[in-house]
Amino acid sequence: MDDTLSVLARVDAEKLKTFAETLIPDLGEIEVLQSQSGLVMLPMRDTAKGVAFHLGEVLMSEAHIRKGEVQGYGMRRGHDLEASMAMALVDLAMATGVRRADCKAFCDAQAEALQQADDDVLRRVEATRVNMETF
Repeated sequence: MDDTLSVLARVDAEKLKTFAETLIPDLGEIEVLQSQSGLVMLPMRDTAKGVAFHLGEVLMSEAHIRKGEVQGYGMRRGHDLEASMAMALVDLAMATGVRRADCKAFCDAQAEALQQADDDVLRRVEATRVNMETF
């Protein structure tokens, strides 16, 4: 399963923008289909009853671009249209084969950094766990 979009949605915005900007000359002319911010519902699942519900709304930025018949997409949390556009540029570059190796290397490096950060958080959480006996 390719989790490239999941990685791009979480990567540091400035790193993403810097990398995506290097792709623009190679991509050439693109058409912006959509660039907007808005609220989306955050779905959750009640683990006790197994029922889905909406926890609330989350502000998201979305970009949808096209080059010929190929499309690129980006959606990120918050109101950062440049970051969602950068995500869409990387997605479009990979879909069209433009600097695919560079894009893959960037995504792989960022996935590794995100995994390390997640592991660090889990270690800190685990260190606070208290085991209690039940009588």
